[in-house]
Amino acid sequence: MYEIFQNPYARELAEKYRPIWALHKSMALLGWDLETYMPKLGAEERGFADAQLELMLQEKITSPDFLSLLDKLERSEGLNDYERGLARVLRRNTKVYTKLPPTFVQQLASITNQASVSWREAKKASDFSKFKPDLEKIVNMMREMANYLGYEEHPYNALLDLHEEGITVKDLDGIFSAIAPSLKKTLDRIISEGYFTRRSKLEEERYNDDDMRAAEWEILKRLGYDENRFRVDVSPHPFTTSIGLNDVRITTRRKGYDFKDTFFSILHEGGHALYELQIDPALAYTPLAGGVSSGVHESQSRFMENMIARTREFVEGVLPLLSSHLDFLKKYDSEEVFVYFAHVSPNPIRVEADEVTYNFHILLRYELEKELMANEIKVDELPELWNEEMEKYLGIRPKSDAEGVLQDIHWSGGLGGFPAYTIGNVIAAQARYHAMNDIKDLYDKVSKLELNEVKAWLREKIHKWGSTYSPRELLSKSFGEGLDPSYLTSYIDQKYR
Repeated sequence: MYEIFQNPYARELAEKYRPIWALHKSMALLGWDLETYMPKLGAEERGFADAQLELMLQEKITSPDFLSLLDKLERSEGLNDYERGLARVLRRNTKVYTKLPPTFVQQLASITNQASVSWREAKKASDFSKFKPDLEKIVNMMREMANYLGYEEHPYNALLDLHEEGITVKDLDGIFSAIAPSLKKTLDRIISEGYFTRRSKLEEERYNDDDMRAAEWEILKRLGYDENRFRVDVSPHPFTTSIGLNDVRITTRRKGYDFKDTFFSILHEGGHALYELQIDPALAYTPLAGGVSSGVHESQSRFMENMIARTREFVEGVLPLLSSHLDFLKKYDSEEVFVYFAHVSPNPIRVEADEVTYNFHILLRYELEKELMANEIKVDELPELWNEEMEKYLGIRPKSDAEGVLQDIHWSGGLGGFPAYTIGNVIAAQARYHAMNDIKDLYDKVSKLELNEVKAWLREKIHKWGSTYSPRELLSKSFGEGLDPSYLTSYIDQKYR
């Protein structure tokens, strides 16, 4: 155990971290249950349980013994990469828990549990007023959190760093200003040409849940997912959670028609799961045994969903498998299915958005969150501001709260996470470029559903390291460069020509 750590302080810290790991994973399991099987009236008790676990976690990670060992590790010389990673990750964690009062931690856990239920009820009724009181509490607590944690220049920076280590408003403003004009130009060209904007009859084709589930599992097994380490369930909003290196769970949603909705949910969440499943087992039970950031994690789901699956080559390989379970597909050839998969059309729903318009959804949310944190707008203004921004960026206006401001569950858990989706798209495009250089005949292999070499490449470049390196260090080590949005705009422009 802990062969990766030679320093005695690192070994002792890793041993003391095991109960903290257990608390994290217990909370992950409760979170998974909250979204999948928990009865609606269980929210209050579940919120209490989560709050108590958070307090236990805070007590352990801020104990004098634990902090003293961390200080000694940081002062040690000759640390290896894993030991430096351990010190970095634990210092980031202890910073949060030492600066946030226990009463605040308890209150936040309780309100976010309640908010996840009120969001579901509000979305079902398409009535923002049912979610507004809880969201107002969360936004106020996010402002408090920023003040507790401290920040430079903008309060939103405090929250951004929790999701994407080292990223700032200044960085994101630069990324969005680089990609938005280019994507808008590409979108206008695609619309004028008309090839990828054609509606497909596949959008209306209905499917049976059991048939779709069987198709999903056959594809997942063909791609190498092990039923003994991985499972699929259903939830209102698809997500991935890791209970351990050998217990990774994803969810999808099935609406009975337009099968690409659940098909790409499975592949997207499967990309997240692959990251967790390919982490080096030597990191087990340590704080390094998880994805390094939301953005890097998102890059792996977008890589699998878009760079692999939303291609002509993948369609050619997967169509026979899909057709064996979904009879209606026998009426369509591979090019028709590819155009259906790659269809471009401004859509009010983020999770149904195409590659070209997707980042405008994130830009909209980023701007609103930034203004909320700066206290420049109020929560009750969100529905109208949301609709105005959607019209500005994509030329469409949501018809209801459910189609607009209530479509995502994320705000029930706090703010600061949405920009990671665009960061993930940028890194995914960078990964594609380097994978094409490193893997001979990459897309020929994709057409045969032979992804072992691709998975091995992802494991070596990103997955196996877990959180050993910061996002910037990982990009530098694996690709020899930093975050570069030009890969994304170039990829989109070339794909849709």
